[in-house]
Amino acid sequence: MRTILYMLTFATGLLLGIPEAALAVVGGSVETLNLTAHTVGYAALIIFILAYALVMGEEFTHMRKSKPVLLAAGLIWVMIGWAYAANHIPHAAEIAIRHNILEFAELFLFLLVAMTYINAMEERQLFEALRVKLVCAGFSFRKLFWITGLLAFCISPVADNLTTALLMCAVVLAIGKDNAKFVSLSCINIVVAANAGGAFSPFGDITTLMVWQKGLIQFNTFFHLFIPAAVNWLVPALIMSFAVPKINPAACALDIKVKRGGFVVVGLFLLTILTAVSFHNFLQLPPMAGMMTGLAYLKIYGFYLKKTHKNGRSGTPGWDPEKADEQLGDTVAFDVFKNIARAEWDTLMFFYGVILCVGGLGFIGYLAMASHTMYTGWGATSANIMVGVLSAIVDNIPVMFAVLTMKPEMSQGQWLLVTLTAGVGGSMLSIGSAAGVALMGQARGMYTFFGHLKWTPVIALGYAASIYVHFLINASMF
Repeated sequence: MRTILYMLTFATGLLLGIPEAALAVVGGSVETLNLTAHTVGYAALIIFILAYALVMGEEFTHMRKSKPVLLAAGLIWVMIGWAYAANHIPHAAEIAIRHNILEFAELFLFLLVAMTYINAMEERQLFEALRVKLVCAGFSFRKLFWITGLLAFCISPVADNLTTALLMCAVVLAIGKDNAKFVSLSCINIVVAANAGGAFSPFGDITTLMVWQKGLIQFNTFFHLFIPAAVNWLVPALIMSFAVPKINPAACALDIKVKRGGFVVVGLFLLTILTAVSFHNFLQLPPMAGMMTGLAYLKIYGFYLKKTHKNGRSGTPGWDPEKADEQLGDTVAFDVFKNIARAEWDTLMFFYGVILCVGGLGFIGYLAMASHTMYTGWGATSANIMVGVLSAIVDNIPVMFAVLTMKPEMSQGQWLLVTLTAGVGGSMLSIGSAAGVALMGQARGMYTFFGHLKWTPVIALGYAASIYVHFLINASMF
């Protein structure tokens, strides 16, 4: 595959020697070139498709998804820069890529803070304590199916759909690891619920976060999607629940306590969210600035935990240097930088690659063509419904970023519609969302692509029902 990419780049380089013959100048505040019918444009499309094929095949190749898109982003912008330099417009490409990097920087810093808080909660054993309580409660499989789905729907608006899905899947595996049917059905339910829950909150999914940061939908307006999102989960969950085995697993007596300060960390996270919302709504500042301020809350509280830690310094009673790296009980003092280091760096680098790849294709001119075809030719409703279908096949992040880059003229109701469809459309296939891909790895052999595909018609029914309900209850916004 790498050889093919090198050959494509080399061939493009040879053809770029005579770029004027194929380039057309388009008017604008910055002089730009229409490269859609040029070798650069075709090569960029091929490179992006090849890179994304590797991303979709991550389950089989075991190559981290950030690697191909990072390479693709670099190659695409090298070709764009070369074309512009050859046409004596050297700074237009520089301005464009800096704009894309600014988009990534805001998203990166926002997510880094959110991931740090989630990791801090995990280190304080909040999630493990919840998991143990559910495992040892002695619920029936059917009751657990509903509880894990409900928790996934309720937690994902704050903790993001991927983290929530992994937590709930751990509960399901701990109780039903000997019952593949229960695990499969529960994982499908969790994926649908987590994606649906993330669709009505700016913090629940990357796509909703991008829409909010763009200022297209205000924070409180997202909650108009609560009922449509709930319908999206409840319709397939109700049908699937009849197939869940009627078995009562044995209860247990295991107990895990939350580490000191764990609940304060939750409170600080909620305060950080409030700060980010206030920065955006009242001061018209980027939400990222509020999140970074909220990171200071955690860092200062972490300093307090470290200073008051009973086993925090050499020479204090009970100090044991051999236990310096243990993650049990309260042996190790809280260290915020360890939580920052444990952020999902592959995911963050993947976002960088996607934003620059899609941004490059937009700068070439392809997104303007797509916007004209979809939003002018098909109409906003059909186009936005198709965005959800595409999210199931590709991934909702590049699809939504492409829509935001196109920025078609739409009503608030239509922007809410595309937010809903991009968020929940990925549930129709196991590869359509980060939650589904992660659970296929976590419950390997029990939750599979074809096991999920069997229930796709039922999930699609929920998808259609959620769109209908959105038009019904939010009709005044269209």
